[in-house]
Amino acid sequence: MQDGDDSKPAGQNDAMSSIERRASISLATIMATRMLGLFMILPIFALHAESLPDASPFLIGMAIGVYGLTQAIFQIPFGMASDRFGRRRMITLGLLLFALGSVVAALSESLTGIIIGRAIQGSGAVAAVIMAFTADLTRESQRTKAMAMIGMSIGGAFTLALIAGPLLNAVVGVSGIFWLTALLAFAGILILWTQVPHAAHAHTHRDAQLVPELTGSVLKNTQLLRLDVGILILHMVLTAMFIAVPFVLRDHLAIDADLHSWVYLPVLLLSAVAMVPFIILAERKRRMKMIFVSSIAVLGLSMVAMGQWFTQSWLFFFFLWLFFTAFNFLEASLPSLVTKTAPADRKGTAMGVYSSSQFLGAFIGGSAGGWVYGVAGISGVFMLSAALVGVWWILALTMRSPSYLSSMVVAVRELTQTEADELAKKLAQIPGVAEAVVIADEAEAYLKVDNRTLDREAVSQAIEL
Repeated sequence: MQDGDDSKPAGQNDAMSSIERRASISLATIMATRMLGLFMILPIFALHAESLPDASPFLIGMAIGVYGLTQAIFQIPFGMASDRFGRRRMITLGLLLFALGSVVAALSESLTGIIIGRAIQGSGAVAAVIMAFTADLTRESQRTKAMAMIGMSIGGAFTLALIAGPLLNAVVGVSGIFWLTALLAFAGILILWTQVPHAAHAHTHRDAQLVPELTGSVLKNTQLLRLDVGILILHMVLTAMFIAVPFVLRDHLAIDADLHSWVYLPVLLLSAVAMVPFIILAERKRRMKMIFVSSIAVLGLSMVAMGQWFTQSWLFFFFLWLFFTAFNFLEASLPSLVTKTAPADRKGTAMGVYSSSQFLGAFIGGSAGGWVYGVAGISGVFMLSAALVGVWWILALTMRSPSYLSSMVVAVRELTQTEADELAKKLAQIPGVAEAVVIADEAEAYLKVDNRTLDREAVSQAIEL
């Protein structure tokens, strides 16, 4: 299904073309506006919801996390539908659903109504479609850069949301934030139709999309499953945190809700700075497993400490900073580990399962966190979270050290299946190529390579023969 008439940029140079750059920036902006709308209520919603007529800790947690359930359910169907009906149409539909859910939540005067609105928000699951559209509009050599821009936009949206949420709440309230979220959805539609270039055609990209028939093999990979469980627990813990932390700041540290931004701002900025040396050490010095496992331990211990000392401001702020430092490192490292671990032609499928696990974690974390808060209070939320992280730490101890291989996709000429198999064998023999799969009907080769030793000239010669 074609989205338009402009062809995909040609050429194999190392820089993005103007079309690729415009596509990447505009699609990253659409993703960021959507995530900003989802995240802005996190730091203030629990305080708002306690005054609603049908409020209970469980329903408060459900309202915070229910978007993750519908997101996990609908993202794969949305991705498959976009192959048939077009990326632009499905992204538009998803953003309209997101706007509808925002309006329902804004107009609701009960927690039940807000839960329905949040569920509708999540049903507009366009993340996978945006990734596929990005792949349609970029060459294989530039796709990693484009995906990195989208990843950075999500991280930036999360940080901005935690700071902007309390500030906006002081001016327009929670209903106003939901109305703003609806406007952001329409802004995303405007960007989609005016700024995103047209793709010549849409087809499956195994490095960027989930391929349903490959899902079974990915789910049987125990190394990938460890990472899926990890992101599920990480987002369970994060969502549960926003049930407890707002009450700690207001009720135990006497910080007015309108001032919570000034707690999150230095904590998030300092944690982002603090994680950078560990990222460099893990990737460049190849100490990933050691630092990864240590970060999980720090995450769990910081929550134990917050559960014990949440009435002592400076201790709580210190351990909140420690939590976000570990969280940011793990959030940045897990996709890289999935890429290193997944077979060459199953990266997109592995990332699809991983993404579903992430959203499911947000739903379970909100629901379970709310229930535990009602039963065991603030300390119970922190201690349950720490226990879950302890399970993850044990699983991480048994994972293999990563291979430090990168994924690489190269276009090849039209081949028969026999020729494709022969080319895969030739590519696998090139220095620096650890794995090669050539898909004849997609005219693409999927490689796992060691960038330090890869003979790129030999790869170019092999695919030109």
